[in-house]
Amino acid sequence: MTRSLQRQRGATLIVSLIMLVLITLLAVSSFSLGKGNVQIVGNMQQRNQAFGAAQQAVATTISTTQFSATPTDAIPVPCGGVANTVCVSVNGDGGNDIVVRVTPTCDSIQPIPVTQLDFSNPNDAGCLLGQSQDFGVTGGASTNSMCANSVWDIQASATDQMSGANYVVDQGVAVRVPSSTLCP
Repeated sequence: MTRSLQRQRGATLIVSLIMLVLITLLAVSSFSLGKGNVQIVGNMQQRNQAFGAAQQAVATTISTTQFSATPTDAIPVPCGGVANTVCVSVNGDGGNDIVVRVTPTCDSIQPIPVTQLDFSNPNDAGCLLGQSQDFGVTGGASTNSMCANSVWDIQASATDQMSGANYVVDQGVAVRVPSSTLCP
């Protein structure tokens, strides 16, 4: 009986060592998965910050009509003196964490027909005043108003300075302009 107890003590040691190895492997794999999840969340946060910065740059660009007059200098106060560039600090240290380059492109100018205007709206009434003809038969009238919609594609490319990650936002916008305006 003493011999069988001695054998069992050796078996207990082996089983304990195997269990210890399994628990160690479980802990290491849990750490690896946790680290991977933290990296994924960090990447998503950087992506969302870049997206927010790009949206902010687009909003800054279209908040004035400067981009329709001078599309190569659309941002009123560019970052670092570089035209059409916005710098964003996401961590509050005042540094340039994300740099956004904005590129406005005029796609088309579409005349607004008089039939689409609301005569009681002061903005539309300005398109009716002084309607003139610049082509065709003298004395004839065009069905177009004095205004046109300029259709723009504004692309903002946000680059995270630390990781180099890039996020691009495209947004279309229409701006009412005089019908004599051409796409630059």
